[in-house]
Amino acid sequence: MKKNMNTADRIIRLTISVILVILFFTNVVSGTLGIVLLVLAGVFTLTSVVSFCPLYTIFGISTCPVKK
Repeated sequence: MKKNMNTADRIIRLTISVILVILFFTNVVSGTLGIVLLVLAGVFTLTSVVSFCPLYTIFGISTCPVKK
């Protein structure tokens, strides 16, 4: 897998995933919506750790800087 996410994109995704997890465990969001958001947080965390987003590949997007 070729990396297609830059550092800012990874930080934003990790921040969103932490917020979603906090909302779930403080019972602000619960039920089916809470579980869906918790799964989304897991996906965001996984894609941030590996620096690869499959949707970026499908749409031809890359936020990595171009190497000279």
